[in-house]
Amino acid sequence: MTAAVIGHLRFPPESMEALKPHLQRLILETRARDGCIAYDAAIDVFEPGRIRFSEVWPDIQSLEAHLVAPHIAPWRAAARSLGLIERGFTAYEIVSEKPV
Repeated sequence: MTAAVIGHLRFPPESMEALKPHLQRLILETRARDGCIAYDAAIDVFEPGRIRFSEVWPDIQSLEAHLVAPHIAPWRAAARSLGLIERGFTAYEIVSEKPV
């Protein structure tokens, strides 16, 4: 069953510029290695310091493998060092797909 993840991270706004290369590396490595269908992040233009994530995975097992992939630990370390304030992610199992 396909899995979708929606989430966000919040950082001090002054950390965002230093965070960008780490975020780019996370996205590129995830897209290249982890079998994801879609993996996107966007800096929120209304809430400085907030990054919004959307992910689509072929199944829960792929999502779980992503969470322990080798490139995740360096990303998490960079996020902590740049002042991660808040983290919130929710995973959903998609039981039916209909174009809207």
